[in-house]
Amino acid sequence: MLTRRSFISKSALAAAAVIISPVVSGKGRRSPAPTVLDGKKVLLVDLDPQANATSSLGINKYEVKGGTYEILIGAEPILPNILLNPKLKISLLPSSPALAGAEIELINFSGREYRLRDAITPALDRYDYVIIDCPPSLSLLTVNGLVAARDGVVIPVQCEYLALEGIGQLTQTLNLVRTNLFPELHIRGVVLTMFDSRTNLSADVVREVRKFFPNLVYDSVIPRSVRLAEAPSYGLPINQYAPESNPAKAYAGLTLELLNQDGGFSAPPLG
Repeated sequence: MLTRRSFISKSALAAAAVIISPVVSGKGRRSPAPTVLDGKKVLLVDLDPQANATSSLGINKYEVKGGTYEILIGAEPILPNILLNPKLKISLLPSSPALAGAEIELINFSGREYRLRDAITPALDRYDYVIIDCPPSLSLLTVNGLVAARDGVVIPVQCEYLALEGIGQLTQTLNLVRTNLFPELHIRGVVLTMFDSRTNLSADVVREVRKFFPNLVYDSVIPRSVRLAEAPSYGLPINQYAPESNPAKAYAGLTLELLNQDGGFSAPPLG
């Protein structure tokens, strides 16, 4: 039996693109069936009210009728609301602007920090990897994502000065969640993104992040690129929009690093 793994991204689509590689544009259709991607069945859960991951996979966020918001508040079960695009070969639990209201609505729910974990449980048997893409803020939605991250947190860090300031706050939040809600929470790895080899600042950030997270930073560094910035607007991942580009090669390397953490293509089941 293949591994059921759930881990979290702290950046819109950055970590998602690591596993969700062969993506093309198109409209999704409802299907409970899992998708197979490079031998792995992958589900992307968009937990960001901006719904950037949803839009980047070719889904109109304003047309989403059932998604993350509905399952969080208990209005819908997860399985009927998972979207499958045959060309994308990826499963997606989409987000919509309605998710912004969940912060307020969840305040009155008992066990509000565990809503996402409980809601996605019926889908776990169908997938090898469940990637939770979080909003770029430390909120109740993010806490839900952290509690649901059974196999750890993947933290993308932009190679910019302000990103360094946020690391300490994120680490504090992780410690609070670990202490009060989910003792097994851990950092799976750190991804350095938007690296610009022309600037000393990028090199300084890389050095500081590796010092702050010893043995946790992936070797693959994602470079800043105009092609990479353009790709989502075409509904394409970088490996299809510009397959020979340096970012595409960097994401391919990162994919291998993630898979190798689980023993390559034959990861052992979770205990």
